[in-house]
Amino acid sequence: MNIIGVVFRNFFGFDFLIFLAAGFTGFIFYRLFRLSDELHSSLNHNIYVPDADFSRREIDKEIAGLSQEKLLSMRDRINRFYSLYVNLTAIFPLLGILGTVISLLGLVTDMQNVTGNFYGALTSTFWGLIFAIAFKFLDGYISPKIETNERSVEMYFENRNKQPETVINDEKE
Repeated sequence: MNIIGVVFRNFFGFDFLIFLAAGFTGFIFYRLFRLSDELHSSLNHNIYVPDADFSRREIDKEIAGLSQEKLLSMRDRINRFYSLYVNLTAIFPLLGILGTVISLLGLVTDMQNVTGNFYGALTSTFWGLIFAIAFKFLDGYISPKIETNERSVEMYFENRNKQPETVINDEKE
């Protein structure tokens, strides 16, 4: 049996489960990315330089209008999605090993097709490692963004707690 035939046969076997898990993990990453962008854009605004004072007042109004519950809810959703993403990413090497073991167990019942079962075992390991590496790379991209959002939320709450004193002092002047 040729290698391409083995790869296709295995794809419709255990490797299909690895690809399904990769599709689900990709969807979780996409949602995590979108939620992180939404939180980032809620807390970080650009100021138009020629009219910086007006832009700053508008941004201050928008930020002051953010509800604490909404920010906490967004942050919690991001943390849940990130936790799910990290855990899903960690299972790919295990899925590859499981596919390898299942394929090698086929050697016990089918000694005529040793080469096919051995190649099949290698494809599961291959796909498990490829997806683990790819999603680990994406984790390296998204985790700093999540950490930045965490710091922004913390700074927002710190500044919000200090803001009433500043507003009272500004009104007296």
